[in-house]
Amino acid sequence: MLTRIDHIGIACHDLEATVEFYKATYGFSDVHFEVNEEQGVREAMLKINETGDGAASYLQLIQPIRDDSAVAKWLAKNGEGVHHIAFGTDGTVSEEAANIGGKGVRVLYDEPRKGSMGSLINFLHPKDCHGVLTELVQKR
Repeated sequence: MLTRIDHIGIACHDLEATVEFYKATYGFSDVHFEVNEEQGVREAMLKINETGDGAASYLQLIQPIRDDSAVAKWLAKNGEGVHHIAFGTDGTVSEEAANIGGKGVRVLYDEPRKGSMGSLINFLHPKDCHGVLTELVQKR
């Protein structure tokens, strides 16, 4: 079952400048930086709050590290801004993807992939989700 908004992903051209904006403007603290080579991005996860299920809600700021990454292509087409919404699950991403896929929504990966902070993730096709790229997240 989906239990929370895990994070909102925001694509940006300059990760450090964007992190500083969110810290200075909203008082968020940077929690975690990492590079995801598979997805071709550098990212920062800024914690917003704790949630009732022991997890937290975050802003994920993502900057492409390769011109051929999906985020780089998205930025070239759309500019900076909200890239995706991610929902956390209390089950597994595989179970959630199969359940949602059974309702006619295209799941982008056959198997979950490595996400931020050791999580497992999968994505749902935006054309099947009213134009919103949707991520499923399983914390480890």
